[in-house]
Amino acid sequence: MSATGGTTDELVKAADRAASGDAGAAQQIIERLSESHRNLLADLVGVNGADALSEIVDLTERTIALLRSVALLRECSARSLDAILSYGERVSAPIVAAVLQARGVTTEALSAEGLVITDDTFGHATPIAELTRERAEQQLVPRMRYGTVPVVTGFVGSTADGVTTTLGRGGSDYSAAVLAAALGARECRIYTDVSGVMSADPRIVPDAKPLAAISYAEAAELSYFGAKVIHPRTVLPAIEAGIPVRILNTFAPDDPGTTITASTPRDNTVVKATASLGGLGLVTVQGAGMSGVPGFAARVFDTTAAERISVLMISQASSENSICLVVPSDSTKRLDGALRKMFSRELARHDVEKVAIEAPVAIVSAVGEGMRGTPGVAARLFGALGRAEVNVIAIAQGSSELNISLVVGEGDRQKAVKAIHREFHEGP
Repeated sequence: MSATGGTTDELVKAADRAASGDAGAAQQIIERLSESHRNLLADLVGVNGADALSEIVDLTERTIALLRSVALLRECSARSLDAILSYGERVSAPIVAAVLQARGVTTEALSAEGLVITDDTFGHATPIAELTRERAEQQLVPRMRYGTVPVVTGFVGSTADGVTTTLGRGGSDYSAAVLAAALGARECRIYTDVSGVMSADPRIVPDAKPLAAISYAEAAELSYFGAKVIHPRTVLPAIEAGIPVRILNTFAPDDPGTTITASTPRDNTVVKATASLGGLGLVTVQGAGMSGVPGFAARVFDTTAAERISVLMISQASSENSICLVVPSDSTKRLDGALRKMFSRELARHDVEKVAIEAPVAIVSAVGEGMRGTPGVAARLFGALGRAEVNVIAIAQGSSELNISLVVGEGDRQKAVKAIHREFHEGP
């Protein structure tokens, strides 16, 4: 179980208030969350939720006490933050268990602390598969054999010593995949608010269709370039164990959704989906003196690493005359300054002619296993963009041929997505 909508954001806010010394404001946030969860429980099961209510009250008191300690120290460590953020899932699971119990299902709410065993990278912990498998066999399998449905907190885990950790945003999906792998499940189902992965963002392409099946590699590409349904890291444990993952819609449970597997059979689909990511900047380092100089690219990427800037796409011509990097737009000025400092001597003697920024830009990506080895895909794609009068600024394609990515001006983003989708899903 994940936390209820918006709860984790409120808990982050409470931790921030406490770290600034305002224990009262932090307590008010937790008390509001507690009241909303108690009201939810009462609406769903009435007087039958006494045990869950007691657990919510106890968790609330302990979280408030923790926030007071944070306020006293005026410091919220990553370890303390994980303990605070775990509140959302730990009050959610008992409510769901109570609802199922009221509907005749034998259930038990369990915290993943002591079950999903992780390293001590607080805020972004990695589960330890062997230890988690042992704990699952000890704690979950016996309950399931006797007909009890465990309702386990997502997002939360603990070190082998019992210190609370969290798995990062999207952690509840990750928890599901970890436990599916630990239990050798037949299938892992993840319920979200859309009916699976779509062929394009329906806000841009209203007639976008849900995809019945995609490979793990396709899911990874689509997620990286803006498809927010699921992050590929979250389903990797299940995929590695050979367990298919189905993405389903909580509000339309009869929809077939999307099944993610290690690989999918080849069909007539060439480009399976089109994704895009906006709010970016293109940074170009250009100069004739770059050509054939060993270590030049390394210095560019060392600079981005030193500035802790994520590079989303790279493009370089075989002439080595320029390197283009796509980065978040709020990082462009900082990277521009750092690169100018790094190459100040080369700029002075014109080995590097310029460091230039173009923003805002967007990445538009065509993804599909069917692109691999299929002649003419790029011709069709760029022909469609040409007819739509979209100017392509930069291009990148890996040797896997699974993805063609291109940079366009932010104003052309929607036009480009529509053109590619129309070409490969609707015909010319």
